[in-house]
Amino acid sequence: MRENRVKKVMSEGKLALGTYVTFADPQVVEIIGLAGYDAAFIDMEHTTFDLALVTEMIRAADLVGITSIVRVPDNDEKLILRLLDAGAEGIIVPHVDGLAGAKRAVEAVRYGPLGHRGGAGGTRATRYGMVSWDDHVQQSNEQILLSVMTEDEQGIADIEAIAGLEGIDLVSIGPTDFSEYMGIRDPSSPELRAKIKELADKIKGIGKAKMQFPMNHAALPMGPKELLELGVGYTHVAPPPSSVLMRSLRERLQDIRQQVG
Repeated sequence: MRENRVKKVMSEGKLALGTYVTFADPQVVEIIGLAGYDAAFIDMEHTTFDLALVTEMIRAADLVGITSIVRVPDNDEKLILRLLDAGAEGIIVPHVDGLAGAKRAVEAVRYGPLGHRGGAGGTRATRYGMVSWDDHVQQSNEQILLSVMTEDEQGIADIEAIAGLEGIDLVSIGPTDFSEYMGIRDPSSPELRAKIKELADKIKGIGKAKMQFPMNHAALPMGPKELLELGVGYTHVAPPPSSVLMRSLRERLQDIRQQVG
C-alpha cells in the first residue's frame, strides 16, 4: 500500500484538501486528481453509487495518486470490509452512535490488535496477493484513514472520548446535520460558530485525532485560514463539481442571451 496522501499532508501540519465526486463517473475522480487535490470524496450516503462504480472510482484515485475517501451509508462492517478490500484508502462513518459507535467503526476498519477487520489474501487491497499478509496488515492499520461523524446528541456528548480513541484519525462534524441538531439554520449565527469552536478546542485538547469540517459549506461557510485555526486536518472543498458546472452553464447562457438581446 502506498503512503496515504491525506495522512501525509496532515502529519506535516497542513490542511489536506479533497472535493466531492458528485457525478457517477470515475473520470471525475481522475479530473479531481489532475486538478491537484489530495483526495476524492466518494459519497455512498447521499448518492445512488453502487459498489461496482465505487470500485472503479477507487481505481481512478490510485491512478492519479490521490486518496480515495468513501463515506458509507451507515456503520456497516460488511460494506466497510468490501470497500477496504477494493482498495479504499479512507472511510467516513456518518452518525456514529457516540463512543460505542466509534469503537465499532474502528473494529471494522482496523486489523487486530486494534480491530477485527476480516482477512482475505487475494483482494485488490493486497495487490491480488503480491503483498505479504504481515505487510498488508501493518500498512493497512497505518495508512487507512478513518473519520467518524459526530453530529448527533450522543456523538457530541462523547466527542472527547472519541477523539482519544486509538484508530480514529478524524472527528468530523457535518454542518447541515449539526445545524439541525442545534436548531439554528442561520449560517452567520454566532452561537453556531461558538459551539463549533468549543468542539474543535475539545478535539485539539486531546491531541490525537484531527478535526474534519468542510470548506465553503452553505450551512456554515469557513475559509482555509479559519479551518486551520480550528485545528482541521482534512476538508471537503465546496462547491461540488455538479454545482460548479451548473453555475458555469447558467452564466454562459445568460451572457449569450444578454449579447443577443
